[in-house]
Amino acid sequence: MMIYVKRSDLEVSADLAALIEDEVLFNIDAPTFWNGYAKLLKDLMPGNRALLKKRETLQEQINRWHSSRRAQDFDIDTYSAFLGEIGYLLPDPEPFSIQVDNVDPEIARIAGPQLVVPVINARFALNAANARWGSLYDALYGTDAIPGTTTREDYDPERGAAVVAWARNHLDEVAPLASGSWKDVEAVKAAETLIVVVNGTTTRLATPEQYAGYRASGDVLLCVKGLLVEIKLDRESAIGATDPAGISDIRLESALTVIQDCEDSVAAVDAEDKCTVYSNWLGLMKGTLKETLEKNGKIVTRRLLDDVTYTAPGGSSLTHPGRALMLVRNVGHLMTNNAILFNGEETPEGIMDAVITVACAMHDLSKTDGLRNSRSGSVYVVKPKMHGPEEVAFSHTLFSRVEDLLGLPRNTVKLGIMDEERRTSANLAACIAEVKSRCVFINTGFLDRTGDEIHTTMKAGPVIPRDEMATSAWIGAYEQGNVDTGLAAGLAGQAQIGKGMWAKPDNMAEMLRVKINHPKSGANTAWVPSPAAATLHATHYHHVNVADVQEALKTREHAEWESLLTPPVMIGRTLSEDVVTRELDNACQSILGYVVRWVDQGIGCSKVPDIDDVALMEDRATLRISSQYLANWIEHGICTAEQVEQAFRRMASKVDAQNAGDLAYKAIAPAFDGEAFSTARKLVFEGVSQPSGYTEPLLYAARLRVKSCTA
Repeated sequence: MMIYVKRSDLEVSADLAALIEDEVLFNIDAPTFWNGYAKLLKDLMPGNRALLKKRETLQEQINRWHSSRRAQDFDIDTYSAFLGEIGYLLPDPEPFSIQVDNVDPEIARIAGPQLVVPVINARFALNAANARWGSLYDALYGTDAIPGTTTREDYDPERGAAVVAWARNHLDEVAPLASGSWKDVEAVKAAETLIVVVNGTTTRLATPEQYAGYRASGDVLLCVKGLLVEIKLDRESAIGATDPAGISDIRLESALTVIQDCEDSVAAVDAEDKCTVYSNWLGLMKGTLKETLEKNGKIVTRRLLDDVTYTAPGGSSLTHPGRALMLVRNVGHLMTNNAILFNGEETPEGIMDAVITVACAMHDLSKTDGLRNSRSGSVYVVKPKMHGPEEVAFSHTLFSRVEDLLGLPRNTVKLGIMDEERRTSANLAACIAEVKSRCVFINTGFLDRTGDEIHTTMKAGPVIPRDEMATSAWIGAYEQGNVDTGLAAGLAGQAQIGKGMWAKPDNMAEMLRVKINHPKSGANTAWVPSPAAATLHATHYHHVNVADVQEALKTREHAEWESLLTPPVMIGRTLSEDVVTRELDNACQSILGYVVRWVDQGIGCSKVPDIDDVALMEDRATLRISSQYLANWIEHGICTAEQVEQAFRRMASKVDAQNAGDLAYKAIAPAFDGEAFSTARKLVFEGVSQPSGYTEPLLYAARLRVKSCTA
């Protein structure tokens, strides 16, 4: 039973009120805060509701348009004109450039990897924040980036030699010596200049400007295309003792930025969950968050790492951040939460996130030294699932009101626009224009964007098989258009243009082959699923000067918006029974594998094995695709509801077997009557009517029921 306390015109969860009043607020008294919060809700809740209603109205109009033309050939000109008439597609604004002040260099100028982590998990949140630096040797040794495996529990010198060879070859490519190879280095001497001995001969870096500093221990700091590389020297270590030069490791500046996520990767449905989310974010902003755990039989305490200090070539002291710059992802405009009631009504979770996460970040803004996040005095909020310029404008108004409430200068809060809904993609320039004094981030998200594509065009026809989506015409236009629009809006040198997640956390060799295409596409950041992946992906930015790529792309022809708006549907095509069965099994297994953890255990993001037992990073975006995909196929007769029902039951046994080692897991089969199985079915069979195809309404309700039964 939720216990509420009266605050101004609000009813606030007692636990949340205590957290805010005892730990969060420090420059504003509680009555002023709660009065301001109540006024903010009174003023903005009607606008929030109106925006959601507009989503519904536009979708109804699009559904009717497609339904009335099912027997007709699709015509992009007629369709575009219709979208313009109903206010879905808007004219581009006059040319403009964002003007954003006080942006940290990790966002504005340096290209590198970005981690996304559920902030509800303190250990994960700390690991991600501390992933600014990563061991290249460890990342190579412990993953499939180096071919082969080892069965040895102790150090495998043969595999270690392969790791060292790969790393030295990388140095030869990105920080070459004037003569000789890093593979043959016998000594490294760092002081005013860097001297390297190769086969008895003294040499230097081919590009001396890459030498950035040193430590008294002899460790050497290089700078490669803006990213730091530390060559560790320690002849007393196991690896350094076997190395002619005493090189024990090569550490890379890896996760430049981290999105501490309150949204897709968490399952936070009530005040209890939200208090954990906010407490962890607060601890990160104060620099006090810690987590104690057992590792290898020892008790270990994780906390934020200190900055790192070197001596610059000129002799001055040089300090670099020891932690990633942290952004926080709030939830979107859709969901409400029972943690705060206004007139007895649940209030928008997105408004709650905005007020409280910024209030927590004020602890960081007050610092002048120590464990600081933003050295430029900004708070970075990523706002997901916004549909078009009006919703972006609403977020601008919301954060302006938050700044006024907390006494912050205008535009202290910087916004990231997640370009993951079709109405945003089609009107991206206008979206950026609405926050041109705040915008520091746009990115593409293939998963959510695909889910919205299917839902928006639900009545247009049966969508193509899921694997074909990645090569369909609209995806290419979407990915290129995001970069083109960002560059035209002046994001280069001021903000991040990002690309989506590498979803196979155990497939690092494949990532090394493929993900270099992200910086080559003009993106100065891209998402990775782990600290090790961040270190490996950082090597791509050593090879690609993203600023040069962006400059070259500014003159190319803009992506074709006709392709962006053409529905990915099958015309005159029949799929075999085997193909349909395989697709149904794939989708149902994916849905069940994720939903059972979300509903029964409150796990918002994890490695979920697919139908072939390949571990994939799954979150609500992947769930949105699978559920909308099946709902669409039922809608258009590619399969029947009964076929999907049978696929769910077949895959229940598969998912049970995949989770057999999890003591907290609740089996689905043979009863098929649990809350998780019921929710999985609803996501498909009620998928057409779900708002924008989102999964949150059904997931939240199911999780709340499970929590109420176990309280």
